[in-house]
Amino acid sequence: MIDEAMSPLRRRMIEDMTIRKLAPKTQHDYVQRIKNFAVFLGRSPDTASFEDVRRYQLHLAASGVGVPTLNQTVSTLRFFFRVTLKRHEIVEHTHVIHEPRKLPVVLSVEEVARLLDAAPGLKYKAALSVAYGAGLRATEVVSLKVSDIDSKRMIIRVEQGKGGKDRNVMLSPSLLELLRNWWKAARPQGWLFPGRDPAQPMTTRQLNRACHAAAQMAQINKRVSLHTLRHSFATHLLEQNIDVRVIQVLLGHAKLDTTALYTRVATKTISEVMSPLEHIALKLKEVRPPG
Repeated sequence: MIDEAMSPLRRRMIEDMTIRKLAPKTQHDYVQRIKNFAVFLGRSPDTASFEDVRRYQLHLAASGVGVPTLNQTVSTLRFFFRVTLKRHEIVEHTHVIHEPRKLPVVLSVEEVARLLDAAPGLKYKAALSVAYGAGLRATEVVSLKVSDIDSKRMIIRVEQGKGGKDRNVMLSPSLLELLRNWWKAARPQGWLFPGRDPAQPMTTRQLNRACHAAAQMAQINKRVSLHTLRHSFATHLLEQNIDVRVIQVLLGHAKLDTTALYTRVATKTISEVMSPLEHIALKLKEVRPPG
């Protein structure tokens, strides 16, 4: 009954999302969250009152879901009521939760080398090396096509990254050599890293599993995911004194604030900064007569 009532509504919402160029995964997630809301209500979600929305948020919070899930649900409900239903009075009373940002887990250069060396096969070694060597997200790695590797200009083209933006990232000579070895071994045609069905790319799940397996084999005791390689890429560039604004462009960050977070984990940079206490100690040595 709920499905029948939702059908034209779902179509309308999908049209609204398509007009606004929301990514397919985002559209799928939005529809699923509205379906969950409808199940909670027991009736069509367009009949919901502000009190219903409030009850649903309370229900989610009480069931122990994390802050990111709560905020994603709020974003979905805001889109549904503001854009699809034009019911702004409900949107005014929904609030996202601002959670303190945790410092990302970062691997040392030596740990990255061990992880890449322990990758389960050439395909995954190449894919994980792209994630670290170019600072790509999991979705960006698996979406790469053979034609995106530009060896003449020594860049990798990233099409439709997060936020639907294209960008170019660097292609190092060692990464190019590794990718050429992979190409000679497997001769991929369309996708650079095809999945079990060559017509489809490798999934992000497969790539993350390979990353976890490599971290385990390399005996790295930190919580490692594919995103850890991206964090490590940014931090290691910062430690090489690369301008944070250049790193922002390479990562495809919309805001400099997001990239600036890495200044808090760049331990080499932090340890090389001279403490003002050290300056005082040096001054005192200069002032005091010898002996």
